[in-house]
Amino acid sequence: MPIEVRPVQTSEFFPWHAVYTGYGEFYETPLHDEKAVLVWSWIIDPSNELECLVAVDEHGEVVGLAHFREFARPLAGSRGLYLDDLYVLPEKRKQGIATALIDGVADVGRARGASIVRWITAKDNETARSLYKNVAEKTQWVTYDKAL
Repeated sequence: MPIEVRPVQTSEFFPWHAVYTGYGEFYETPLHDEKAVLVWSWIIDPSNELECLVAVDEHGEVVGLAHFREFARPLAGSRGLYLDDLYVLPEKRKQGIATALIDGVADVGRARGASIVRWITAKDNETARSLYKNVAEKTQWVTYDKAL
């Protein structure tokens, strides 16, 4: 199945929304309409840092997405891309789509002179972790969140 990875188009709110809703359900975080509209407004606003690549199948259907943003790496003296969200529809998995999306983000990073693509995943997401170990290096860093 040929897959095209490209930036999401402003006319693709509903296809994007359908895939992102699946992502929210996977992480047991419902995507309420207000939140979806807010995130979409970030994606389509060129002055906002959040960007989105989509994977589109041979029928033109959006089957996966990657949300990412640029970040500064002060100690490295460089910039990186942070992959916030990566999701492929369950019925389209095991076809290389997630890898193609990661590669698409990496291509954006290379074109911008970034030095790294970084992301996190849930400790118990064994499916994702089995893919990630083949496309990236697991770091020794532990992540912390301080709620505000």
